[in-house]
Amino acid sequence: MPRAGREHAGGVSGPQRVETDCAVVGGGPAGLMLALLLARRGVRVVVLEQHGDFLRDFRGDTIHPSTQQVLHEIGLLDRFLALPHTDMPQVTMRFRGRRLVLADFTRLPTARRCIAFMPQWDFLDLLADAGRELPGFDVRMRHAGTVLLRDGGRIAGVRADGPDGPVEVRARLTVLADGRDSALRADAGLEPVGRPSAIDVLWFRLPREPGEHVPLMQVGDGALLSIDRGDFFQAAHIVPRGAWRGDDASLAALRRRVAALEPRFAARIARLAAADVRVLHVRIDRLERWHRDGLLAIGDAAHAMSPAGGVGVNLAIQDAVAAANALAPGLALARPTEALLRRIQRRREAPARVTQAVQRRLETVLVRIAEPGAEVPVPLPLRVVQRLPALRHAMGRCIGMGLRPEHVDAAPAPERHLRTR
Repeated sequence: MPRAGREHAGGVSGPQRVETDCAVVGGGPAGLMLALLLARRGVRVVVLEQHGDFLRDFRGDTIHPSTQQVLHEIGLLDRFLALPHTDMPQVTMRFRGRRLVLADFTRLPTARRCIAFMPQWDFLDLLADAGRELPGFDVRMRHAGTVLLRDGGRIAGVRADGPDGPVEVRARLTVLADGRDSALRADAGLEPVGRPSAIDVLWFRLPREPGEHVPLMQVGDGALLSIDRGDFFQAAHIVPRGAWRGDDASLAALRRRVAALEPRFAARIARLAAADVRVLHVRIDRLERWHRDGLLAIGDAAHAMSPAGGVGVNLAIQDAVAAANALAPGLALARPTEALLRRIQRRREAPARVTQAVQRRLETVLVRIAEPGAEVPVPLPLRVVQRLPALRHAMGRCIGMGLRPEHVDAAPAPERHLRTR
């Protein structure tokens, strides 16, 4: 377990000090999966999560076949499937009344051949609970990372504000997994690059009738995503960037377009208030460098993704698996070299950049759809996919598994790229 102590100077208690092998900032999918995989290999890990629980709405909740395969490989798939979820073996949409199949997962070489929809808080609780069963796994809720600790030119840990005061976590490696709004990237001298997105996404809840089913995605005058949450739909509507102002005109436009896309929602959307709407300012950016000596960024902290395709969570999980495979053999003994951290970035950077490039191309279609009153024809690629089933399976492989699927390496590996502390 991490070693803790307190400093005293002149009778005044200083910050609590903790020593561990790896400090992970952020208890999201990337941070918790990395911590869990490292702890399974005997590495001591402290996870710092600024919130008191994982109950936050409108987070990524599409668990792709690649992530379910990772859960299978570490023995958690049955526990995952015991939680409330819905399965989707194909990605379909209704485009101006026409049903289209975008991707088919039914031929994937994975333990499960479907996307599972699960509230992210349930998924994160699963990972955290599995980690707590292991020695060396320490997740600290209500601990917000504030500043990086340094030893000369090397990152030596992180200072956090906790419910009992400040805590200094000294670690061989500090991992930033605190999302696209990471507060510590600038402290590390890591700045994202990428032009602003042209769209925003409006998230809101609508009540669901028992047994009611609506298409996942509908496109007409705008676009509507409806995720079945049991007693409500988690809904999303695309608008041009900056179009939502939270005023009566913005709310009226939202009500009108949603009711036109799904007439069954007309009475429910009429009761929606502006305060019920959350705005996601879409970002597609990335770090040119993911690491410093003693520090690594993964997931959205390294590459912020558009919600299109629901791939963000799964790319973050793949980052965590690749990082754990590379780091676990030696992190309990010595700190990783920058060469090893650079190798992790090289492995995961290409899938992230290609996915972002595809999302940028897709955004040109979404911008047109988001314009009020726009008459957008079915894009040519979607028309081709409807005619060629093999392409639907190929799309299923790209979406469901990603460009470089990662598998958990449970076997010890030679201790390379290490130097003493």
